[in-house]
Amino acid sequence: MDGYSAGRVLGPLAPYAAGFVVELVERGYRPRSVSGQLELMAHLSRWLAERGVEADGLTLGMAERFLEVRREGDGSLRSWRALDPLVGYLRGIGVVPKLAASAESAVDRLVAEYRDYLLRERGLTAGSVAHWERVARLFLAERPEPLEDSLRRLTAAEVTGFVVAQCAPGRRSGSAAKILTGGLRSLLRYLHLAGFTEVPLAQAVPRAAGWRLSSLPRPVEAEDVTRLLLSCDRTTVIGRRDLAILLLLARLGLRAGEVARLCLDGIDWRAGEVTVCGKGSTSERLPLPHEVGEALASYLRQGRPRVDFREVFVSMHAPLRPLSPIAVTQVVATACKRAGIEPVRAHRLRHTLASELLRAGTPLAQIAPILRHASVATTAIYAKVDREALRTLARPWPTAGGAA
Repeated sequence: MDGYSAGRVLGPLAPYAAGFVVELVERGYRPRSVSGQLELMAHLSRWLAERGVEADGLTLGMAERFLEVRREGDGSLRSWRALDPLVGYLRGIGVVPKLAASAESAVDRLVAEYRDYLLRERGLTAGSVAHWERVARLFLAERPEPLEDSLRRLTAAEVTGFVVAQCAPGRRSGSAAKILTGGLRSLLRYLHLAGFTEVPLAQAVPRAAGWRLSSLPRPVEAEDVTRLLLSCDRTTVIGRRDLAILLLLARLGLRAGEVARLCLDGIDWRAGEVTVCGKGSTSERLPLPHEVGEALASYLRQGRPRVDFREVFVSMHAPLRPLSPIAVTQVVATACKRAGIEPVRAHRLRHTLASELLRAGTPLAQIAPILRHASVATTAIYAKVDREALRTLARPWPTAGGAA
């Protein structure tokens, strides 16, 4: 730790420099990055001292002014992202409170209240809340100021007009339009419940056009799946991690979010099973094939960093943190690039498993629990892409002269 010169931090932040170094090292920061963060900490400490401000007096406005000073210079680490590790550490040890916006907008305040309602009252998952929050911001940002007055005057025609504009032809897919309309209904119900609107307006949201199970799954060809798996360099840490992720997607049909949520405690090595946390707080125990278990064990023994959290898959660059569902999808995209095949999303590997099971003669009633579908009707869409079975139902095209 002495090699990082924690002692060069003077002023109100000096007592916390040594602990900050330990935190950075434990989170996987390299020596050069640790030194850069210490330089940033030293600068902020001097800046606070010049203004007679103690560590617990740091506010969002002060942090923004400090970053403006940094941007005027020639050095690096001049963004909020650069300051996040230090602010997060100081907040974590109770030195500074969560930096609240000094000029928080009315939209920010309302969205924060709405988010709290979705989490506490509705019990939605973080992923669902993130979808609804984006819709709320999109809608509220178009309301004129002052926000409370414009919401009080909100009409059904304005709600319908917003949806029509957002779902204009070519602007959104059918699924994206359904997310928008569903999120807007949720927001409007909350606004009426909380007293922002005088009349309930959720019913003014038109239904997005679309038919259940109308689109076709697009499985990845078996040869391309093999190329994806072979593209992982098993001699490297990232290669071992990515192979385990790809096998979970392709052999167990997990969703990207399920891979991201997979925890060490959910792997039962003796029973050869893995507990998968799926949609809506459900969990299922699935058999762990030998190939998948072997890849997981290799990654855990020779790749996964030593960290406090229990999620299996971890980023390989500082700050070390669990992979997000988006990061899991990015693993697939990167593997596609290495393998020289067209980019695919993680969910298409799930489609591939379902299609292969169907071609092998597995009944839909048995495929549904493997994919953790609540209804066999959802699984039935895969019958549409079983070309060999459909071919037997096709009648021969009549030839000239009427012969069959």
